[in-house]
Amino acid sequence: MVSISRRTLMAGAASLLVAPAVAAEPDSFRIGGIVSFSGAYGIIGQSMRRGVEIAVQERGGKVLGKPIEAMWEDDETKPQVAVQKATRMMSSNVQMFFGAVISPSTLAIMKLAEQRKLPVLVTASADDRITGADKSRYAFRTSGNSYSENMSVVQHLKAVGTKKIYGVAADYNVMRDGWSLVKQQLGASGVEIAGEDFPPIGTGDYAVIIDKVRGSGAEAVVVVLTGNDGVTFVKQAGSVGLNDKVRIMGPNLMDELVEKAAGAAALGVQSAIRYHFTLQNARNQRFVESYRKAFNDYPDPFAGEAYDGMAWWLDVVDKSGSWDRDKWVDAFEHSRREDSVDGLKTMQACDHQAVSPGLWAEAVKGAPPMPELTMKVLDTFPPDVIYAACR
Repeated sequence: MVSISRRTLMAGAASLLVAPAVAAEPDSFRIGGIVSFSGAYGIIGQSMRRGVEIAVQERGGKVLGKPIEAMWEDDETKPQVAVQKATRMMSSNVQMFFGAVISPSTLAIMKLAEQRKLPVLVTASADDRITGADKSRYAFRTSGNSYSENMSVVQHLKAVGTKKIYGVAADYNVMRDGWSLVKQQLGASGVEIAGEDFPPIGTGDYAVIIDKVRGSGAEAVVVVLTGNDGVTFVKQAGSVGLNDKVRIMGPNLMDELVEKAAGAAALGVQSAIRYHFTLQNARNQRFVESYRKAFNDYPDPFAGEAYDGMAWWLDVVDKSGSWDRDKWVDAFEHSRREDSVDGLKTMQACDHQAVSPGLWAEAVKGAPPMPELTMKVLDTFPPDVIYAACR
């Protein structure tokens, strides 16, 4: 299980003085980006960085009349490293943090940032504690949370009448909690739980688990893994034909990024997704065009959510006309994104969690000029069905 000790966190912050939220007007607007470029979730960080770059580019590289300077660090998918990198960035006078990928890194960054009254923009980490038990005045999440993604799994399985499922969840809090929610919700509806396994992050061999799933009689396996772990499971399941017998799905298991790495084994895998480049609205079409021009590729959900969150945040900062970070926070917590790439997004002032419709999709063969493998959106769930009531 990934964790970070109080001693490690306090050691990272010990030399930092609490700074006022009103900063002198700097030469540039510095974004401290801490994401995973290596480690178990290393395939995700580059997409997030690209999404931010497009958001900065489309506004001419400026906010509040100053150039935007994005500084990037790799947390190596380790929260201890995230603390070290965040502490170093604070000495460079960043105006905000962006990231991280894994929730333990994000939670650690949030604790450091709150002491300096630095905003944190979260567009990937899904742990419910980020906008729940450990929420902060200075942290905002513009992407879905674990609850919404796992409730999308629940809604889908109920809709298709599944009677028996197996669960595979990575052995750390947010993944275990997600599977626990699915199990509780479906168990209450009479769905049988055939079995469950909790492999550690970075597992390289899922053969024993896959064999247990195959022999369990389950109609579907809910795979609460992501990044490289999700790729490994899907490839190994495909190599023994598990997807011919058991439907493979998860709350954040499959997207175009994972499809590229998993290859043909991804076909038929279903997943809740946060964003898709085929969504028909003007902002998304502009974003996709800019992204393809810059990177000769279609944006995956991590790129789409990073772009959307950063573009939204920078617009709010610009409209504030101020370098007072508390004014940014006050404005953002009462904001709505009418033209988000996902459609309407609303920021909840009570917990700083944005809510938007949930998407359910399946990996299919794409017709040119689409990617060889792409996600086909099968269903959309309204926010009030997949998000918990704000408390």
